[in-house]
Amino acid sequence: MFWTIFKILLFVAVVLGLAYGAGELMDSNQTVGLRILDMEFVLGPIQAIIALGVFVFALWLVLKLLGLAVAVLRFMNGDETAVRRFFTRNREKRGLDALLAAMIAQAEGDGKTAIAKAEKADKLLNRPVMTKLLVAQSAEMKGNRALAEESYKALLTDNRTRFAAVQGLMRAKLDEGDKDKARALASKALEMQPAHEVTQNTLLQLQTEAEDWTGARKTLMTKKSSGYLPRDVWRRRDALLALQDADRHAAKGELNRGREAAIEANRLSPDLIPAAVAAAQALVAQGKTRYATKVIKKAWKTQPHPELASAFAAIEPDETPMQRRARFEKLLRMHPDADETKLLRAELLIAAEDFPAARRVLGDMCDRNPTVRALTIMAAIERGEGADDAVVRGWLARALTAKRGPQWVCGNCQHVHSSWTAICDNCSAFDTLEWREAPDSAGPSATQTELLPLIVGSLPKPAEGASEADAEVVEGDVTESDPEEKKSA
Repeated sequence: MFWTIFKILLFVAVVLGLAYGAGELMDSNQTVGLRILDMEFVLGPIQAIIALGVFVFALWLVLKLLGLAVAVLRFMNGDETAVRRFFTRNREKRGLDALLAAMIAQAEGDGKTAIAKAEKADKLLNRPVMTKLLVAQSAEMKGNRALAEESYKALLTDNRTRFAAVQGLMRAKLDEGDKDKARALASKALEMQPAHEVTQNTLLQLQTEAEDWTGARKTLMTKKSSGYLPRDVWRRRDALLALQDADRHAAKGELNRGREAAIEANRLSPDLIPAAVAAAQALVAQGKTRYATKVIKKAWKTQPHPELASAFAAIEPDETPMQRRARFEKLLRMHPDADETKLLRAELLIAAEDFPAARRVLGDMCDRNPTVRALTIMAAIERGEGADDAVVRGWLARALTAKRGPQWVCGNCQHVHSSWTAICDNCSAFDTLEWREAPDSAGPSATQTELLPLIVGSLPKPAEGASEADAEVVEGDVTESDPEEKKSA
């Protein structure tokens, strides 16, 4: 408030002072004489002040005109001047507008417009790093590989864009299907920026597809060092790659190196079933059956698996059925209630010709979880106990349409594999196979193979709790399908 009052009073004082000074000049009757060539002018005080202001303005205007003339001459001579800066700013403005339009078109997915605007910006702006990169990306989006490669190659000379250029060329080679060159470019890009996750993943996939297991292990180590892989995941995947390396050495006849790689894979991931099987086989070949037994037991403790049982049996191939039963008992006690344990115990009992005990071990599995293996074992039990051929054929017929049980299933595409592999045969995904039930997408078959048990022989008696009508239907169908059996009955 005080400051506002002070400014008002100051303004009033200045106005009064100027008015008073002007009045004094007018009352003094003083004049100013001015001679220009032969002309003489007599000016009053106020007129003299106005004339002085006009003279100063005219002098300033003349100097500016002279400066403009000099600037035009320098502009025509190619020197840096205000005129040149004006045209340069105008050119940059149009170039930046074109660059913005190219970026907007690229974001909208309009590759054709993006390329046109980016090329216009490239002509207007002296910034090839920015414009060439945008041209390359727009051409890549539109599918113009030739222009994209040309633009990316032009960016290789600048340290700021060399990495992006190598990545762009790598993607171009992938689109062309030249995976060898793409792998070399990905390796070069990873050398430039080892912590770049996308490049790590791309190079790892290309190396696994090319079965470059040594290079893939190095890339996996770089990925772990960058902090993108937990230690346990890294150990498992490194074990998978070591296992694949073991297969490669074995295929080349380098058995010792292959066995060492298999043992290393098991050391990295003791609960990995394929690694445990390969390590056990390698240890048996080296005569270290005791260590092979430990390897199988440790893996079995994590998860019972038929491949582990097969490898465990191969440790002592010449033992009798009773000796094998006694040796397997240590495995069977680990997971006594698991279906795999029951199936394995039943097979051992069948080998020892103890069929009633094998039937008791299976229990209600053929009704609760009827798989091909369980039904086939039951058919073997029936055969061992002297049942009619029709009964055995009935169990085998049921096995034709039963589910397979746990299998190696790709968690990415659900493709079922007959044996384990590090890379899915269908989608080429790495480390996606799981031992589990395959998704059942099959309905009733076109040929009605579900009725085979009614055609080839008798089914076992209906489970307890089944309706009498169902039992009569089954019995009637079986009787009519075999007149001779009906007559003998």
